[in-house]
Amino acid sequence: MTASPARPRRARAIGLAAVLAAAVLLPRLPAQAQPAQPSPPAVPVTTAAVIRQDVPVLLRNIGTVQAFQAALIRARVDGTLERVFFNEGQEVKKGDPLALIDPRPYAAALAQAQAKKAYDEVQLANAKRDLARYQSLVRNDFASRQQVDNQTAQVGQISATLQGDEAAIAAARLNLEYCHITAPFDGRVGLRLVDPGNMVRATDTTGLVSLTQIHPIAVTFTLPQADLPRIQTAMKTGPLPVLAFAPDDSTELGTGELLTADNAIDQATGTIRLKAVFQNPDSRLWPGQFVNVRLQIGLRTAALTVPSIAVQRGASGLYVFVVKPDSTVAVQRVEIGQDDGRIAVVSRGLDADTHVVVGGMSRLQDGTRVAETRSPAS
Repeated sequence: MTASPARPRRARAIGLAAVLAAAVLLPRLPAQAQPAQPSPPAVPVTTAAVIRQDVPVLLRNIGTVQAFQAALIRARVDGTLERVFFNEGQEVKKGDPLALIDPRPYAAALAQAQAKKAYDEVQLANAKRDLARYQSLVRNDFASRQQVDNQTAQVGQISATLQGDEAAIAAARLNLEYCHITAPFDGRVGLRLVDPGNMVRATDTTGLVSLTQIHPIAVTFTLPQADLPRIQTAMKTGPLPVLAFAPDDSTELGTGELLTADNAIDQATGTIRLKAVFQNPDSRLWPGQFVNVRLQIGLRTAALTVPSIAVQRGASGLYVFVVKPDSTVAVQRVEIGQDDGRIAVVSRGLDADTHVVVGGMSRLQDGTRVAETRSPAS
């Protein structure tokens, strides 16, 4: 007897219904419990406390070191440069001999002028004796009044000649002195520009050597004209300290005092030029050098401060990472009144004794859990 074709179809239908029932019932079964995800490890950071301290009020800009005095030593008479008495780079005192121009032609000119004066003095004495004779004779009518007048004029003429002789002697003596070139002030000589044996002239523009005074030395710098009233007010209280730093802004080169402000504001830039003087005992400041200048015009007392490295700059302004009691960090917006690269004065946004992150900030965001290590300076 042949099997009915409906039986296989019934079997397939029953299998399909079982699969569908399993698919429907399986999601209703309780899911197996998943293991809890571990919390991310705390980010190690270094922190520092917000503290109150006195902070100097500083105005900053780039300055240029200049010699306090500078001179190009030049010949003032023509002649052969016979000797130089200095070594290049030598420190000299005012009046020290620097060079000698052949003095013999000028010594001869001085002797000639003195001889001319001696001759004219003899002529004047003889003319005065003749005048006395004529005056005696005219009283007895043995000489005319014309002769007396002529002799009087002769005496006056020779007297005038003697005055010219004295002027010639003074000029000759001055030229002879110019052969001996001396230092006009204390300073340091530069590189020699002319060697002995060369002919030098008073019209030469190159000079013999340069002389610069570097003890003390000057630093000039500019500040915005808006700062001038504060500077003038501070100057009334006494000398204002000026600090000079190397281009790295951390190596201090010297401490000086503000000497003066210029007598006019530069209208093109709206700045005022100022000059400071430094004693420069160790010669760390050198003419032509660029330095970072800090002018102290006051003192902020009990100011809230943080290390400068704690202050970050974002799209919406300056901020710091503040450590909360639950060992997480929060982004705190701040306003900075002054930042000298080492200490930042906080005008708004922080309270004293708050701890801010100064190291390990690259992995932080608002709410990050941290493992805090206090900075030794805090």
